[in-house]
Amino acid sequence: MRIRPVNADDLPRLQDIERAAGQCFRDIGMAEIAEDEPLSVGELACYQRSGPAWAAVDAADLPGAYLIAEHVDGNLHVEQVSVHPDHARRGIGRALLNRLADDAVTAGVPALTLTTFTDVPWNAPYYLRCGFRVLDDDEIGPGLSEIRRRETAHGLDRWPRVCMRRDL
Repeated sequence: MRIRPVNADDLPRLQDIERAAGQCFRDIGMAEIAEDEPLSVGELACYQRSGPAWAAVDAADLPGAYLIAEHVDGNLHVEQVSVHPDHARRGIGRALLNRLADDAVTAGVPALTLTTFTDVPWNAPYYLRCGFRVLDDDEIGPGLSEIRRRETAHGLDRWPRVCMRRDL
């Protein structure tokens, strides 16, 4: 798959990718996550306009995976990376993360950050393999702390979560 910037026409497809990718959570007893609605088209459009927002597309230029990020605490924070199950286990998520890392290096950004579930195999264990490390509490900046507060308010802390960082 080729990686290109997300365009406005992609946004409903990104919601479909997120819904499909979320179904894997049902199989591990996290049905609430599987049923959680993706970001709205309007919210996705904000990420698409402000960037970075990348789509991995097939030969027909249809997204099969995407990544959206924002600047938080001087780093690029991965808000969402999702791969449709039909395209999983092909290195597409890693390629999207590496593209974001390349952008960050070019812009002089020191690291990528994200928040994720600790015990979900395709979450924290996967990100460790992609070069991220778990942050200690004293390493979490104010912006990342605010993201965690919002996640807690949304009920995501029902399952263990961590903040992670990939130094560049």
